[in-house]
Amino acid sequence: MLEVYELLIVIVSLVGLWIYQWRNPKTNGKLPPGSMGFPIVGKTLEFMKPHDVLQFPTFVKERVHRYGPVFRTSLFGGKAIISMDVELNMEIAKASHVPGITKSIARLFGKNNLFIQSKESHKHARNLTFQLLGPQGLKLRMVQDIDLLARTYMEEGARNGCLDVRETSSKILIECLSKKVMGEMDPEAAKELTLCWRYFPRGWFQFSWNIPGTGVYQMVKARKRMMKLIKETVLKKRASGEEFGEFFKIIFGEMEGRAESMSVENAIEYIYTFFLIANETTPGILAATVKLISDHPKVMQELQREHDGIVRDKTDKEASLTWEDYRSMTFTMMVINESLRITSTVPTVLRITEHEFQVGDYTIPAGWIFMGYPSVHFNPEKYDDPLAFNPWRWKREELGSILSKTYIPFGAGSRLCLGAEFAKLQMAIFIHHLFRYRWSMKTETTVLRRFILMFPSGSDVQFSQDTKVENSC
Repeated sequence: MLEVYELLIVIVSLVGLWIYQWRNPKTNGKLPPGSMGFPIVGKTLEFMKPHDVLQFPTFVKERVHRYGPVFRTSLFGGKAIISMDVELNMEIAKASHVPGITKSIARLFGKNNLFIQSKESHKHARNLTFQLLGPQGLKLRMVQDIDLLARTYMEEGARNGCLDVRETSSKILIECLSKKVMGEMDPEAAKELTLCWRYFPRGWFQFSWNIPGTGVYQMVKARKRMMKLIKETVLKKRASGEEFGEFFKIIFGEMEGRAESMSVENAIEYIYTFFLIANETTPGILAATVKLISDHPKVMQELQREHDGIVRDKTDKEASLTWEDYRSMTFTMMVINESLRITSTVPTVLRITEHEFQVGDYTIPAGWIFMGYPSVHFNPEKYDDPLAFNPWRWKREELGSILSKTYIPFGAGSRLCLGAEFAKLQMAIFIHHLFRYRWSMKTETTVLRRFILMFPSGSDVQFSQDTKVENSC
């Protein structure tokens, strides 16, 4: 009995020591204030509580009030620094290049992925992507395809009387990218590629336990399914000599004659991530934007005026949109910029610190996850009445800008989102075709955030009986 009692004392002592060390990490300096919670779980459950998309998480707001703009915590089994200090966020964004992702996301992307490897590999991947998604690539390769897909899906939605914005945007994006990346695909393979997204659960940021029944297990399973499909399509095309899409031509063109060539396996990993990132960002932001538009009648009226004018000025009312049409959507860009500002309640600077940083009297250790929130978006000194959705505040601003010290919805530094202009293009064209009809969003629609945007009641718009706008005919 005494031996059992002594064993229990040892176990309890070891557990107590483990908890103490977890809550009091060793550093070369003084850590920012905060609480680490219990090992592994940390403060994750509190952090991941759903919240209104137009508000920062209660978890963050409470701790900023208690500890100040920079504090420490523990999330998803790792040690983290959360910052609302815009200067620090920009400094970390420029100095650190490793993305601050959880183990579950690392599994989802794959260990050989160019986006999460070295700075040089990531730079190479960005250069390739820019050839497709830079302004010239969008002008030459994307406008007409997105326009045709948006027009087709909108007509189908009008016939049915309703349309799910997020789901429809996802279909448009995947079909457009599939054509540009893979070229013509077997109809069944193309259909399966589209269906693959149903197997990806919402909420990437979660614990990394890859066991049956968990979200990570489902994500890894979905990844294998999609990678297999892409690989089969690529190998089949290479073997038969079939033509690839423009983006694969860019990739394989880069491979020819270069010492540091990209293998077919790396190319497939890259394409998979390209699809994944695009599909998990733009559709949700677009759905939230449509909700904001629907809630503000004056915004709807001004958008209607702008898009009626674009159609009215065309000789052929059913002609495709051009790059010039897109660039003329001034108020639409103001709406998109304002939506991105007000819905950026998620860290837009997400890094692993590569070396120690000094913040006043505090030391941010190397190797910690750094989450920089864009608090500047809600700073009344920078934005008058910052919680109000007011697209007119952008009237005298540079609408083409995707980054400034007061506007960072797409991140900053070497990890600045290269798909920013592509996202805005897709959103603008979708909005244009939506305003060719009379529509409203369901009143019960709500937009929440649990790191990823959530729509508990869906994101449907309903079309009126006299649905076609007169000026569009």
